[in-house]
Amino acid sequence: MQLILASNNQELLLWLFRLRQRFCVTGTSMFPLLQAGDEVLVDTRAYRRRLPEIGDLVVARHPHRQDLKIIKRVVLVNKNGNCFLLGENKAESNDSRSFGFITPYHIIGKVTSKFP
Repeated sequence: MQLILASNNQELLLWLFRLRQRFCVTGTSMFPLLQAGDEVLVDTRAYRRRLPEIGDLVVARHPHRQDLKIIKRVVLVNKNGNCFLLGENKAESNDSRSFGFITPYHIIGKVTSKFP
Protein backbone atom coordinates (compact mmCIF):
# COMPACT_ATOMS: atom_id res chain seq x y z
CA MET A 1 0.00 0.00 0.00
CA GLN A 2 1.33 3.38 -0.90
CA LEU A 3 0.06 6.24 1.21
CA ILE A 4 -1.58 9.16 -0.53
CA LEU A 5 -0.35 12.58 0.54
CA ALA A 6 -3.15 14.57 2.08
CA SER A 7 -2.68 17.26 -0.53
CA ASN A 8 -5.54 15.26 -2.01
CA ASN A 9 -8.31 17.84 -1.52
CA GLN A 10 -10.91 15.22 -0.71
CA GLU A 11 -8.91 13.85 2.24
CA LEU A 12 -8.29 17.36 3.56
CA LEU A 13 -11.99 18.19 3.33
CA LEU A 14 -12.91 14.98 5.13
CA TRP A 15 -10.48 15.92 7.90
CA LEU A 16 -11.89 19.46 8.12
CA PHE A 17 -15.41 18.01 8.40
CA ARG A 18 -14.15 15.68 11.15
CA LEU A 19 -14.61 12.56 9.06
CA ARG A 20 -10.92 11.75 9.46
CA GLN A 21 -8.78 11.77 12.60
CA ARG A 22 -5.17 12.87 12.59
CA PHE A 23 -2.56 10.71 14.34
CA CYS A 24 1.15 11.34 14.83
CA VAL A 25 3.59 8.46 14.36
CA THR A 26 6.04 7.72 17.17
CA GLY A 27 8.67 5.03 17.06
CA THR A 28 10.19 3.12 14.18
CA SER A 29 7.93 0.10 13.73
CA MET A 30 6.57 1.31 10.37
CA PHE A 31 9.90 2.49 8.95
CA PRO A 32 10.56 3.07 6.05
CA LEU A 33 6.88 3.67 5.12
CA LEU A 34 6.30 5.98 8.09
CA GLN A 35 8.81 7.73 10.31
CA ALA A 36 8.53 9.22 13.78
CA GLY A 37 6.88 12.62 13.48
CA ASP A 38 4.88 11.75 10.35
CA GLU A 39 1.15 12.37 10.63
CA VAL A 40 -1.57 10.27 9.06
CA LEU A 41 -5.30 10.65 8.50
CA VAL A 42 -7.50 7.81 9.69
CA ASP A 43 -11.03 6.84 8.67
CA THR A 44 -12.60 5.80 11.97
CA ARG A 45 -15.76 4.63 10.18
CA ALA A 46 -14.02 2.33 7.71
CA TYR A 47 -14.86 -0.90 9.53
CA ARG A 48 -18.40 -0.23 10.67
CA ARG A 49 -19.84 -2.47 7.98
CA ARG A 50 -16.88 -4.58 6.92
CA LEU A 51 -13.82 -6.27 8.35
CA PRO A 52 -10.26 -5.07 7.76
CA GLU A 53 -8.57 -6.64 4.76
CA ILE A 54 -5.07 -8.02 4.37
CA GLY A 55 -2.79 -5.14 3.45
CA ASP A 56 -4.79 -2.44 5.23
CA LEU A 57 -2.80 -0.05 7.39
CA VAL A 58 -4.69 0.48 10.65
CA VAL A 59 -4.50 2.38 13.90
CA ALA A 60 -5.42 0.17 16.85
CA ARG A 61 -5.43 0.18 20.63
CA HIS A 62 -2.67 -2.03 22.02
CA PRO A 63 -4.44 -5.08 23.52
CA HIS A 64 -2.51 -4.92 26.80
CA ARG A 65 -2.11 -1.14 27.13
CA GLN A 66 -5.34 0.66 26.24
CA ASP A 67 -3.57 4.05 26.50
CA LEU A 68 -1.19 3.07 23.66
CA LYS A 69 -2.22 3.38 20.02
CA ILE A 70 -0.28 1.52 17.34
CA ILE A 71 -0.08 1.77 13.55
CA LYS A 72 0.38 -1.61 11.86
CA ARG A 73 -0.44 -3.53 8.69
CA VAL A 74 -3.11 -6.26 8.67
CA VAL A 75 -1.42 -9.46 7.49
CA LEU A 76 -4.07 -12.02 8.41
CA VAL A 77 -7.78 -12.00 9.23
CA ASN A 78 -9.18 -15.22 10.69
CA LYS A 79 -12.74 -16.54 10.34
CA ASN A 80 -13.77 -14.80 13.58
CA GLY A 81 -12.65 -11.42 12.23
CA ASN A 82 -9.63 -11.16 14.48
CA CYS A 83 -6.56 -9.58 12.91
CA PHE A 84 -2.84 -10.32 13.02
CA LEU A 85 -0.88 -7.07 12.72
CA LEU A 86 2.76 -6.50 11.81
CA GLY A 87 4.98 -3.47 11.51
CA GLU A 88 7.11 -2.80 8.45
CA ASN A 89 10.33 -2.77 10.50
CA LYS A 90 10.94 -6.42 11.36
CA ALA A 91 13.44 -5.42 14.08
CA GLU A 92 10.54 -4.01 16.12
CA SER A 93 8.38 -6.56 17.90
CA ASN A 94 5.55 -4.47 19.36
CA ASP A 95 3.03 -6.14 17.08
CA SER A 96 1.10 -9.41 16.88
CA ARG A 97 4.31 -11.40 17.23
CA SER A 98 4.31 -10.26 20.87
CA PHE A 99 0.57 -10.04 21.63
CA GLY A 100 -1.21 -12.27 19.10
CA PHE A 101 -4.45 -11.61 17.24
CA ILE A 102 -6.54 -8.57 18.11
CA THR A 103 -10.30 -8.21 17.93
CA PRO A 104 -12.02 -5.72 15.62
CA TYR A 105 -12.94 -3.79 18.79
CA HIS A 106 -9.28 -2.77 19.16
CA ILE A 107 -9.09 -1.26 15.68
CA ILE A 108 -9.71 2.50 15.65
CA GLY A 109 -9.67 2.91 11.88
CA LYS A 110 -7.97 2.64 8.53
CA VAL A 111 -5.08 4.91 7.57
CA THR A 112 -6.16 6.73 4.40
CA SER A 113 -3.34 9.18 3.77
CA LYS A 114 -0.21 10.80 5.06
CA PHE A 115 -0.64 14.38 6.23
CA PRO A 116 1.88 16.73 4.57
